[in-house]
Amino acid sequence: MTTASDPSYPAHWEADVVLRDGGTARIRPITTEDAGRLVSFYEQVSDESKYYRFFAPYPRLSDRDVRRFTHHDYVDRVGLAATIGGEFIGTVRFDRIGPDGRPASAPADEAEVAFLVQDAHQGRGVASALLEHIGAVARERGIRRFAAEVLPANTKMIKVFTDVGYQQKRSFEDGSVHLTLDLEPTAESLAVQRAREQRAEARSVQRLLAPGSVAVIGASRSGAGVGATALRNLRDGGFRGHLYAVNEARAPGLEGDLLEGVRAYRSLAEIGGPVDLAVIAVPADRVPDAVAACGEHGVQGLVVLSAGYGESGPAGLARQRELVRQVRSYGMRLIGPNAFGVVNTAPEVELNACLAPAPASARGPIGLFTQSGAIGIALLSALLRRGEGLSSFVSAGNRADVSGNDILQYWYEDEATDVALMYLETLGNPRKFTRLARRTAAVKPVVVALGGRHTPAGHVVPGTRLPEATVSELLRQAGVIRVDTVTELVDVGLLLAGQPLPAGPRVAILGNSESLGVLTYDACLTEGLRPLPPLDLTTAAGPADFRTALRAALASEDCDAVVVTAIPSVSDRRLADDLAQALREAVAEVPGKPVAVVHVELGDLVEALAAAAGDAPPAAPPPPAEVPAGADADGGAHGVEGAGRIPAYPAAERAVKAVAEAVRYARWRRDNAETGQVPEYEDIDEAGAAARLAALLTGVEEGAALTLDEADARGLLARYGIRVLPTLPAPGPDAAVRAARVLGYPVALKTTAPHLRHRADLGGVRLDLTNEAELRRSYEELTEALGKPAELQPVVQSMAPRGVDTVVRATVDPAAGAVLSFGLAGVPSELLGDTAHGLVPATDRDTAALIRSIRAAPLLFGWRGSDPVDTPALEELLLRLSRLLDDHPEVTGVSLEPVVVATGGLSVLSATVRVAHPPARTDLGPRTLPSY
Repeated sequence: MTTASDPSYPAHWEADVVLRDGGTARIRPITTEDAGRLVSFYEQVSDESKYYRFFAPYPRLSDRDVRRFTHHDYVDRVGLAATIGGEFIGTVRFDRIGPDGRPASAPADEAEVAFLVQDAHQGRGVASALLEHIGAVARERGIRRFAAEVLPANTKMIKVFTDVGYQQKRSFEDGSVHLTLDLEPTAESLAVQRAREQRAEARSVQRLLAPGSVAVIGASRSGAGVGATALRNLRDGGFRGHLYAVNEARAPGLEGDLLEGVRAYRSLAEIGGPVDLAVIAVPADRVPDAVAACGEHGVQGLVVLSAGYGESGPAGLARQRELVRQVRSYGMRLIGPNAFGVVNTAPEVELNACLAPAPASARGPIGLFTQSGAIGIALLSALLRRGEGLSSFVSAGNRADVSGNDILQYWYEDEATDVALMYLETLGNPRKFTRLARRTAAVKPVVVALGGRHTPAGHVVPGTRLPEATVSELLRQAGVIRVDTVTELVDVGLLLAGQPLPAGPRVAILGNSESLGVLTYDACLTEGLRPLPPLDLTTAAGPADFRTALRAALASEDCDAVVVTAIPSVSDRRLADDLAQALREAVAEVPGKPVAVVHVELGDLVEALAAAAGDAPPAAPPPPAEVPAGADADGGAHGVEGAGRIPAYPAAERAVKAVAEAVRYARWRRDNAETGQVPEYEDIDEAGAAARLAALLTGVEEGAALTLDEADARGLLARYGIRVLPTLPAPGPDAAVRAARVLGYPVALKTTAPHLRHRADLGGVRLDLTNEAELRRSYEELTEALGKPAELQPVVQSMAPRGVDTVVRATVDPAAGAVLSFGLAGVPSELLGDTAHGLVPATDRDTAALIRSIRAAPLLFGWRGSDPVDTPALEELLLRLSRLLDDHPEVTGVSLEPVVVATGGLSVLSATVRVAHPPARTDLGPRTLPSY
């Protein structure tokens, strides 16, 4: 008898999932305690669905059926249920079978699978989610194939199987469709899974941001407090749907408004119609009752403004975890707790469910996500003050459920959002974030400011052990524009929202101050841009002179962007308006290149440039040749109110920084227009490596790591075509001579003691020993200088061709996954930190970019007349190592040091490999929401 408290119960199979319509469900193993739930579930299934499941009329389950479907050994017989509110909405089970189709045990690797979904929940993606999870369970239990019998009329279930992306066979036998699915994940099945994930998570955010009705729970009649503030902002913001206030203190039977135009109710149950979104602003100890009421009423999502959760300490953290469990049990999603609120400026929604009033001019092309309410207020204020509006705003507080990843999924397909700005205190799941950000950045800019290097209190998401530099590198490779401050976040966002992307790094500078032009020129050089000599219009220049000069610069084929500098000659509001109009007219006449303005004490000019150019000529789309592949014709900046808007900055460095980030992003877009490939190598022995790893890990405890000895490490790497030069032990001079005879001269003599490993500077390596006499003399010098042979552990190794010494490593971070690292050996990587990083699996484009991204890369390509080394061989080594870690999650770390790259080929002189039992779930596993 197995229950949820039984030690054999596989708790790690439990998961919360987002369904196709944006609601959530919990998937868990079925236990013996579920008999009543199973019977109740079956009673709610239609006769037609029962017929499809059992191929015959089957009105009710017998006691024997109930026992069979609730008693599992979780090895050969497994059942999973999808639940909402604790009740079943769908079930799936598999039974292991042998070649004859009869029940069997391991090593039989095939199982028969069957589903049943309640009619009211069909079409929500329940069966697809259950198939992903039961497939992962089956693979964990050694099952490689599913067999299913489906009636031809059951087209919905046939589609579930055929759309999953697994390799499959299909036949028609005895009046039914026989399907066989190979459960090994494929590129197609992974693509299907991620596409479903994107649609479901985007839909779940859309339900939060575009509700048809909103109830504010906890709004006081006095008008004080966060509940009343949120209600007032919803009302004054012009919310297009139905708005309700819930106040338990309202006198029974009292008819009237809590605030003007908003009717108050004592409970959600009194509201006659549906409520899509609830904003909860009651004390933390009353939140569970409010959540339960929302769940019973069918509310789709919650914004919890209430504090007193993870940010308040361990007790609050426990309260927060219970809140997430309760919310998800009803199929809802949650923004918060301790949230600042959400905004959606779409004209058909006009939702301002946050604590800051939004002005009527707040609509624009920028999507904004923050964790901090205070930072959210600052960013909103800065954007609106400089004339830019928002498409949507989410301040998630403790982000216990909905996170930046969910918002990215929504923004990816949101036509109203052209630029995504994110202030994050942690990345949460860096692997998923970089995957989503890369896809989003391919169609619109993603700008991120990271506010902390460690997980702050209240944000109970998994942190990462990756160094800050590594995180920045991974974000850069994903196309994310990483900035250091919220000021830079606004600066870069304004340029990207209002201007097209530059085609290159050439920058024209013009203005009425020679000194300011020189400062701008210097800033461009600092940012790696290619500035043209500044054009000084002199302080006598008027608006017409600026217009003529800007039009000429934009028309020139010698520049890709323009920075205009302006200092005041006369403090005149009309002059500022005229100058702004002149600049807008020039941009409209010669569109296609970004323009930024640097001003000194010209506040009126900032306002004039930020204003919508209602009477300026409309800007034509830039030429297609200047737009990166996949970009919109206007570089991702549009919006009626934003037409003609030119960003202005009070310092040259800030304007140039924004231009430089746009240049780098546009280059990334061009470089990633074509995706790289993961080459297939015929000499890779994946099956042999898997068998060897299984043998090596026999007897190793779960959670423990094993460092392979030299022979095992060399053997494992050889199965992936990575050859490590052999070494032979030399415990004495005679042994060293015998080893050299085996390997052949010339040889190297080196120590392998941990404190001397890779320390040629200490004299622990002697190279190019061409005969026995040199070898014996070197051995004597080595032991006299550094210690006895037993301490030094000397070895003899064949000499590698001369070249550049490099270091290639791969490590596995619990949150980010496998990461490749590359650098030059010694000072560049160890002292200066000149190391590049990339995620696994790596493509040919990734590895080529990786080795070229370090500062010392010129040493590989013929610096100062030296011969270029064989970088294609180095790229192949990185690709093979990437394949090893991607194919075998048991490999948790590899260090190849040094790797000597010569003009023809390379030599791996030393290798360290660590292995461990893989986690139960990997990034290839089924879709799940984070559990806290």
